[in-house]
Amino acid sequence: MPITSPIHPITDDDNAIRAAIEEAHLPTLLAALAQDTGDLSILTPDLVPDTSFAGRASGGFTPAQREKALDLAFRKLVAFRDAGGRPPENTSEADLRRLIDYVAGQETSDDYVPLLKEELAFPDRDARAPHWKKDGIAPARPFSVAVIGAGMSGIVASVRLKQAGVPFTIIEKNSDVGGTWWENTYPGARVDNSNHMYSYSFAQKVDWPFHYSTQGVLHDYFSAVADEYGLRPSIRFKTEVESMAFDDGTATWKLSLRTGDGKRETIEANAVISAVGQLNRPKMPDIKGLGSFEGPSFHSARWDHDLDLDGKRVAVIGTGASASQFIPVVAETAGELLIFQRTPTWFVPVPHYHEPVPGGLQWLFRHVPRYGQWYRFWLFWTSAEGLLASARVDDGWDGNQQSIGRANDDLRTLLTGYLMGQFADRPDLWDSVIPKYAPASKRMVLDNGIWAKTLNRDNVSLVTDPIAEITPRGVKTTDGQEHAVDVIIYGTGFQASKFLTPMKVTGRHGRTLDDEWGGDARAYLGITVPNFPNFFLMYGPNTNIVVNGSIIYFSECETNYILESLHLLLAENHRAMDCRMDVHDAYNERVDQENLRMAWGVAEVPSWYRNEKGRSAQNWPFSLIEYWQRTRTPDPVDYKFL
Repeated sequence: MPITSPIHPITDDDNAIRAAIEEAHLPTLLAALAQDTGDLSILTPDLVPDTSFAGRASGGFTPAQREKALDLAFRKLVAFRDAGGRPPENTSEADLRRLIDYVAGQETSDDYVPLLKEELAFPDRDARAPHWKKDGIAPARPFSVAVIGAGMSGIVASVRLKQAGVPFTIIEKNSDVGGTWWENTYPGARVDNSNHMYSYSFAQKVDWPFHYSTQGVLHDYFSAVADEYGLRPSIRFKTEVESMAFDDGTATWKLSLRTGDGKRETIEANAVISAVGQLNRPKMPDIKGLGSFEGPSFHSARWDHDLDLDGKRVAVIGTGASASQFIPVVAETAGELLIFQRTPTWFVPVPHYHEPVPGGLQWLFRHVPRYGQWYRFWLFWTSAEGLLASARVDDGWDGNQQSIGRANDDLRTLLTGYLMGQFADRPDLWDSVIPKYAPASKRMVLDNGIWAKTLNRDNVSLVTDPIAEITPRGVKTTDGQEHAVDVIIYGTGFQASKFLTPMKVTGRHGRTLDDEWGGDARAYLGITVPNFPNFFLMYGPNTNIVVNGSIIYFSECETNYILESLHLLLAENHRAMDCRMDVHDAYNERVDQENLRMAWGVAEVPSWYRNEKGRSAQNWPFSLIEYWQRTRTPDPVDYKFL
C-alpha cells in the first residue's frame, strides 16, 4: 500500500463540505485553495494568520477572522468542486513566494525560502533526492556502504543511497525495522511531535489516525517506507556490529558481525553510516541495592508484557518522558501505584495530544490537493525556531536558576499557571509538581491533563523523598521508610551520552573512538570525526533538538551531507575523506560556547542533555536553518583526502 494516498475527487454535497471545513486549520486551507484555484486574491491582508505563540494556540485567527475565513473557504471549495476539482499544474515562483509569506504570517527571509520549498515537499517533487547517480560519475568503481541500524535515520539514509545507485547493506540488530519505534512497546508510547511533521518529507502520510501517533502506528509507517522503497532485501536482521576497524592500506572498513545464531563474520565497506541513534540503550539508575529486589522488575524500554499488573502494588522510578506516558496507563490497572520522583517535569499543554484526527480534517487531507503540504508547512514554520529564544540566557539575568531570561521567565509563568490550574484542587501538591528549575533545562513533556488526573487517583501516591536503596521487598527512601511493592518499573531513560555503545570503532593508526572521545563525544556537524575517514554519524553528538523542529528534519539534513560527501569522493576519485582536527575543534568550541548560553547548558538540575563530564554532548543550540545551510554540501577545505 503506498504511503501517500491519492487525492480523491470531491463528490460531497455543500452540507458535507461545510461540516468538514469547520474542523480545518483555516490558514492552511486558504493557502491550499489559493494555489489550487490560482486565485491568490483570497489571501487578503485582514486574514494574515498570527504565528506567534499565542496565535498558534488559537489556530492563527481571531473569532472574527475565523468566521470570514470559513465563509470564504466554503465558497471557494464549492466552486472548486463544481469546476471539476483540477488544480493548475504549475505555480509560479512569485505566487509560491506569496503563499509562503502568507502562511508564515510575515515576509520570509530570502535565506529561508529554499529550505521552505523543500519542506513543502509537494507529492511530485522530492527536492531532497540525490541529484546524481553513481553510474553517471564512477560506473566502474567498486564502492559500497554499510549502514548500521534500520531505524528512522538508517531508513532515510538507505532510501537516498538507493536513489543514487550506491550499493549498500543495512545491519540491524533487531528482527524488524523501526529502531526505537520497534523496541519501545511500553503502554502509552507515542511521539511528542505532530505526525504531519514527524514524517519524511518524501513520504508524507495524510491519513494519520492521531495528531501524535502511538508506537504501533509509527512502526507501521517506517515499515511501510522500507517496503515501498524496497529496502528489506538489503537488510541483515538479527545481526549486530561488534567492532569495526579502518584499514589504512586499502582505505576500507572491516566490520566484525555477530548473527542471531551466534556466528561471527567480517564484511568490508568503503564507507560506514552509523544510524544507531542516541536513545537505544536503556539506562539503569545508580542506586544502592539495584538488582536485590526479589520481585519482577524491568526497564520501560524492555517492557514485560507477560506480567499482569492488575491489582499489584507497583513502584515506578522516574517521571520523565517515557514514564509520564506509561504511568497513567499503569495507574488504571494497578492496585496501588507509587511514583518515585527525583525532580518534577515541566508539562506543556497540548489538549489534543491523545486525540484522533477529526473526520473533517481527514476529509480535507483526502480531497483538497496540497492541503497536507501546507499543513505540514504551518507546523514546520511555527515550530522551526519554536521556543528557542525562550531557552536562551539573558546576560545579567538573575532568576536564581528558576529562569534564565525574560522570554524564559514568561514561559515559566505560562507553564506554572497551567500546572496550578491542573492541580487547582490540590495546592498541597504544587511544591512537588512545579519545577524549581528553568523551563528547557531538561526535556519538557506534552500533556492533555492526564498527569493531574493520574496523580489525583486514589490508588496513586507521589513519593518525593530521595531513594536510599532498593531492597528485596521494595524501595527504601532516605526518611527510613521501606515501601514494599510487588513490581518495580524503571522509567530512567537511556545512555544517551554513550554514543555507539557497545561497538568498538578503530580508526586510523589503531586509534579507537573511545580513545578519541575519552567519554566526551564530539563530531564535526555531529557527522564526522577526525582520524575516522569515511565514517559518518547520524543523530550524533550535538544534533538533538530541544524546543524546535523535528528530529527527522535533522536526519534528512545529515543524509544530504553524507550523500554529497560520497558524491565528492566518487566524482573526484578519492578513496576516503578525513575531517581536519582544527575544523572539528573550532566547530565544537563554538557549539560549546552557545550551549552555555542555553537553559540546558547552565542548569544545575540533572538531565540526560549533559554527559558525565557535565558537557552538553547532545543538543544543537542554533537555529534549524543554520544546520540546513551547513549540511547542503561538504566543503573540501574541511577535509584531508586519502
